Amino acid sequence: MVLSRFWLAIFVSSIAFVIVSLSIGNSYTIDNVLNGKKDDPILISEKYLEQVPKFVMDSIKKAPEQTIIIDRDTLNADTTYIFKAKTVKIYSGVQKSDGLLPTCKSSLLDLIIPLIAYLAFFCGLMELLIISGASEKLAKVLSPVFVKVFPTVPKNHESISYMTLNFAANFLGLDSAATPFGLKAMQSLQEINPDKDKASDAQIMFMCLHASGLTLIATSIIGYRAAANATNPADVMLPCIITSFIGTIAAFLIVGFKQKINFKSASLVIGLMVLISAIVGLLMYVNHLDLIGKNYFTSNLSALILVGIIAFTLILSFIKEKKFTEANTTVYESFVEGANKGVKTGVTIFPYVMGMLVAISLFRNSGLFEIISNWIAFIFSNMGVTKEITDALPVALLRPFSSAGSRGFLIDSMNTFGADSLTGRLSSIFQCSAESTFYVIAVYFGSINVKNTRYTLGTMLLVDLVCVITAIFVASWFF
Repeated sequence: MVLSRFWLAIFVSSIAFVIVSLSIGNSYTIDNVLNGKKDDPILISEKYLEQVPKFVMDSIKKAPEQTIIIDRDTLNADTTYIFKAKTVKIYSGVQKSDGLLPTCKSSLLDLIIPLIAYLAFFCGLMELLIISGASEKLAKVLSPVFVKVFPTVPKNHESISYMTLNFAANFLGLDSAATPFGLKAMQSLQEINPDKDKASDAQIMFMCLHASGLTLIATSIIGYRAAANATNPADVMLPCIITSFIGTIAAFLIVGFKQKINFKSASLVIGLMVLISAIVGLLMYVNHLDLIGKNYFTSNLSALILVGIIAFTLILSFIKEKKFTEANTTVYESFVEGANKGVKTGVTIFPYVMGMLVAISLFRNSGLFEIISNWIAFIFSNMGVTKEITDALPVALLRPFSSAGSRGFLIDSMNTFGADSLTGRLSSIFQCSAESTFYVIAVYFGSINVKNTRYTLGTMLLVDLVCVITAIFVASWFF
C-alpha cells in the first residue's frame, strides 16, 4: 500500500511539475521526457536566424553542417546551435536518463532479458541442490541461528539455504547470482506465508537484510575507480565494508525490535560473532596485501567462489544421481525444469520492474529530482557540512531509486573532482553501501505478487539513511 502510494506520488508530482515548467516557460519542450535518451542534448529554444546573437548568425552559415558549439568557457554552459530549415535550434545540457518510452524498451532489452538468463541458469542449479539434498543439509546446519532471526520459519526449512546463498553472493559481490537466490528465497517463504497478499515478518526481515548491501568485495566500484585513474582503486574497500556492515546491523535491530526478536539468544550471539570474526579476518588479510595483491585478490576471489559453487553442485549431483533416478528424472532434466521456473519468474516480475523504472525516469527528467537534491545539499551546507560532502550527495539521494543513475553521478563526480578526492571516495562508498531500494522491492515482491509490503519500504529507506550518515563519518575518518 505504501509503495503504491509512493509510486503514484512520484508520477503525479512529476507530471504536474513538467506541465507547470512548460506553461511558465522554464522548459521549451517535454518531448525529451517522453522520447529522449540518456546523454542526448536538450532542446531549450528555437529561433529565427536573425534572432540569435550576431556572432552566431555570422558563423553558423559557414560552419560545418551549419552547427556551432559554444563551450562552457564562453557562456558557462555547453550550448549547441543548429541551423536547419530556416530556424536555429538551441541545445544546452544533456539528458540525465532515458525518457519514458525508451525506458519501457530498455527495461525489457537491457534488464529483464539478461535477468531472465541469470535466473534460468541459477534456478537450474538450485533445482539440482534441492534434489541432491544439499540445500536440506545446509538448512539443518544453519537452522539454530536462522530460527532466531526468522522465528516464523520452520526449522530446517529450504528457504534457509536460499537466504544463505543470497547473503553469501551479496557479500562476495556476485550480483548475478544473488538475485536468483534471493527470488527463490522469497518464493519459498511465500509458501509458508499465511496471508499471500501481505508480506510476512520473515520476508520483511530478509528483504531489509538483503537491501543493507553487506559486501566484502566491491568489484565494480574498484573497476570504476581504476578507470578514473585512482592512485589506489581498492582504498575504499574497508570503508565500504564498515558502512554496509553497520547498515546490516541497523536493519537487523530495527526489524528485530519491530518483530520482538530475542537478541539475547546464545546461538544468535555466536552466529553474529562468527560473522564479525570472518569479516575482520578477511580485512586483516586484504589489508596486508600490496596494491597488485589487492587487485588480484578482489578480481579473482568472487569468480573462483562462483565457479566453485557451480562445480560443487554438478559434482554432488553426479554423486547423488540415484536420488534423481528415484525422483523419476535426470540431472540435466532437473536443471532444465529449474531453468524453466526461472524464466517464468522473470516474466512475472517484468511489469513491476518496468512500472518502477518508468516512474523513476519521469521523476529525474522532469527536473523535480534535481531541485529536491539541490535543496537538500543547500540545507546540509548551511548545517556546516563541507562542500566536498554535499557534492557527493546526489549519488546517495539517487541510489535508492536507480543503481544506473547513481552510477552515472559516481563516474561524473570522480571525473569532475578526482577519484582520490573526498567527494570521489565518498561517492564510491555511497554507491556500494546500499541497494536500489525501489527496484529491489519491485523485483522481489513482484515475483510473488505481494501487494501489501507493510513497513518494508520505510525500514529500507531508514537503513539507507543510516548508511549515508555512516558513510560520511567513515569517509571523513579515513580520508
